[in-house]
Amino acid sequence: MITINLTMALTVGVLYGVGFTLLLSRSLMRVLIGVVVLGHGTNLLLQLAGGPPGRAPIVGEAPVEAFTDPLPQALALTAIVITFALTTFLLALGYRSFVLVGHDEVQDDVEDRRIARRQGPGLTDDTDDTDDTDEGGDGEGRR
Repeated sequence: MITINLTMALTVGVLYGVGFTLLLSRSLMRVLIGVVVLGHGTNLLLQLAGGPPGRAPIVGEAPVEAFTDPLPQALALTAIVITFALTTFLLALGYRSFVLVGHDEVQDDVEDRRIARRQGPGLTDDTDDTDDTDEGGDGEGRR
């Protein structure tokens, strides 16, 4: 039977909470730190799910009930590799954004703002938009 320490469960919860809060930020460096914190939380969760430490799973060395499950350790190694790859990608993305724009804050998309303005407060498309009107009478609107 697997029992989880309450302190470790709260630590995993805090790591996930901090990680998701940082992911929702507009700064790419905070997003990067959020991914790293989520990776650490995932590694800790996988190790907690593996249960208490036991004997090496070598047949003949110990009874089968005393073996440690190697799957959580393999999953933790996979999570470390994925977190490392995502971290390097986000570092490159943040660096490129800083070089091109001068800061690492993600800006609103101009097209998203235009669509939100067009739909208005009622989220309907009943407003007159001069971009779609047919001024020439030839059946084709300006776009």
